[in-house]
Amino acid sequence: MTMTDISLTDLEIHSFTRFDRDWALLTAGTSDDFNSMTISWGGLGTIWGMPVAFLVVKPVRYTFEFLCRHDELTLSWFGPEYKKALKIFGSKSGRDTDRVAETGLTPGEVDGAISYQEANEVMVCRKVFMQQLDRSKFPEEVLQWYPEGTREEHAHYLVIAQVKRILRDQK
Repeated sequence: MTMTDISLTDLEIHSFTRFDRDWALLTAGTSDDFNSMTISWGGLGTIWGMPVAFLVVKPVRYTFEFLCRHDELTLSWFGPEYKKALKIFGSKSGRDTDRVAETGLTPGEVDGAISYQEANEVMVCRKVFMQQLDRSKFPEEVLQWYPEGTREEHAHYLVIAQVKRILRDQK
């Protein structure tokens, strides 16, 4: 697959389906220390004069540990034929399962971060901010996502990552 740089100002996407329906693999770390997880919540925009990805990650996710250790991360999108692989990355933990072996995806380095050769679009990013959301400030209708007494009760961390480069498969 041949990837080509896409100008950050030329990126055109469907804002409300980009994460929610298309899903992406968030990969944090470097070639000798990385983990990936499927994400379906996030957005793209501008803050502090830079193009950024806004992501949310629960502290119980294994990838969260890698986000704490590393500033390098990628967001990788895939064609529909990889939906099963993305389900595995979203439902099984890298603590317990070798998801790369199970899915057959091929990790590779891009600008010091890790993505997958099968991706059809990759955003290479640098983490610039990470802080836990304050659950006590949530409106009542979103508390369903944080059921008390479960491992899911912990609020997400907001991660703001500067988008440094976008690569797209030019089939």
